[in-house]
Amino acid sequence: MNRYSFITISIFISTIYSCASVEPEIYIIESDVVKEIDENKIFVEFLDNEWEKTLNENPLFATYTGDKRSNNKIRSNSIDEFNLSKKSNLDSYEKLKNFNLNKLNDDNKLNYKLMEFELKNDIDANKFPTYFLRLNQRGGIQSFYETGNRLVYTSKQDYLDWLSRMEQFADNIYNSYEINKEGLQKGYTQPKLVTQGVISQIDGVINSDIESNPYLKVFLEADTSILSDNEKNDLIINAKDIILNKINPAYEKLNEFLKNEYLPNSRNSIGIKDIPDGKKYYEYLSKKYTTTNLTPDEIHNIGLAEIKRIRSEMEEIIKEVNWDGDFDSFLNYLRTSPRFYYDNADDLFNAYLIMSKTIDPLLPKLFKTFPRAPYGVIPIPAESAPFTTTAYYNSPSPGRPGYFYANLYKPESRPKYEIPVLTVHEAVPGHHFQISIAQELENVPTFRKYQGITAFVEGWGLYSEELGEYMNIYDDPYDKFGQLTYDMWRAIRLVVDTGMHYMDWSREDAINLFLENSAKSELDINNEVDRYIAWPGQALAYKIGQLKILELRDKAESMLGDKYDIKDFHYEVLKRGSLPLDLLEFYINQWIDETLNS
Repeated sequence: MNRYSFITISIFISTIYSCASVEPEIYIIESDVVKEIDENKIFVEFLDNEWEKTLNENPLFATYTGDKRSNNKIRSNSIDEFNLSKKSNLDSYEKLKNFNLNKLNDDNKLNYKLMEFELKNDIDANKFPTYFLRLNQRGGIQSFYETGNRLVYTSKQDYLDWLSRMEQFADNIYNSYEINKEGLQKGYTQPKLVTQGVISQIDGVINSDIESNPYLKVFLEADTSILSDNEKNDLIINAKDIILNKINPAYEKLNEFLKNEYLPNSRNSIGIKDIPDGKKYYEYLSKKYTTTNLTPDEIHNIGLAEIKRIRSEMEEIIKEVNWDGDFDSFLNYLRTSPRFYYDNADDLFNAYLIMSKTIDPLLPKLFKTFPRAPYGVIPIPAESAPFTTTAYYNSPSPGRPGYFYANLYKPESRPKYEIPVLTVHEAVPGHHFQISIAQELENVPTFRKYQGITAFVEGWGLYSEELGEYMNIYDDPYDKFGQLTYDMWRAIRLVVDTGMHYMDWSREDAINLFLENSAKSELDINNEVDRYIAWPGQALAYKIGQLKILELRDKAESMLGDKYDIKDFHYEVLKRGSLPLDLLEFYINQWIDETLNS
């Protein structure tokens, strides 16, 4: 299975009392209880086995969780591997359906539904040849070295294992060549602008001096407290050999094909609708990423309504600062005035650090449970920064904190009023808070600790931006406008993602909608639109998830009255880890009823 983007097994224990003098009918009742306990026990064993299968099939993911049994292996990206995974998912689903949901206890009913949700999503995805669509300028075949930079090295063997993985990765580069060659023949290609980004990044790798090759970084920075100088030098020599004689030749073959055959013959269009069965694929992606049955047209209209609502709030801020001009002139002022920008990367980075430490002590106002895992703020790698978005988050793993990655490329294009809203989304109480709490859950099957349901995860991140109001970090009206800009950004996403992939919107249409309604810089807007082109559907999750959490919070506050406490609401939202939105609503409604009747 390959269904985890990011928890101690609980075994139902009960003591059965029996004695020789029991009446027959009581014995029958006890016999039923025994059957029920057996069903739960067998189900937990099934979940354990599924987790083991996941680790075996995904050795890099296993390493992230701290399991190093397959630490020197990677997963093949071949079509054969895709088909094996497809069969594995179907086998797991068959086994799952053999369990009687009614005989499971409440905890296992939830475990069942979450496992079913993941498997059905994977099975539906496997109906499409997604291996033809892996080229992505935001990461993939061209940036495997970033994986090595994120691993934890505590022994010489860890470095040797990564060396082995690098060597094996050359086969995946050749596989990418074969797969994309077949995809080109069958009409499954990425848009030209996506391919151009990938080509540029591969050029950066193969044209770099060997001493600055990104694949060498892990070994140049190897920890000399666990390696002798000779051991470190040997690793560097071996890594250079693999780079020069295995990785670079594989990249050169792929890149030559991409430049000379794939790019000239790939599609000029940007929408996924233009590949075979593209509209059906996008309809699937819409359901997967939002965990709803909303159609692309319905999502598009929700986005238009949100743009109108947020625009009116922006107009109020413009009045508050006594701006003498129209909306467009105010946006132009925000994009061009030097007062809103740092002129160097160091000052921008320090501002993110200061903001994160400003937020930390404010969190007890809103939460009663806190993650144990620490987090840090680090720059996005220079090689990928020009092609990626403003920030992202990477979750903690054993021996490694979570990290909020900030883009420092062209600081003159990254406004100060984005710093508070970005920090609450990517760090706390956004992604680091939610993901770390999920990973630290107790008495749940392990798969749930790493279950990243996008509508929940990104919905929570966007919801957290609004929580900056409660912490008073938007006390400056320009910072508040920055928060509204980010809310507007996610509303626009609903419109442009569905517009480009399901309707007939052009890239220029999407860019213009951003320029007309948000203060984001043109560099950010271009990168964001290109991200949606390369990653159809994912952008729908944020706003749909946020709206559901806000709806449930409003309902709880209205119904509970004096019994309502925002800390309790947040605890209920986060206490089970990542959930599809319908299950989140079920449990919040259950909590409201229990609170009213307590």
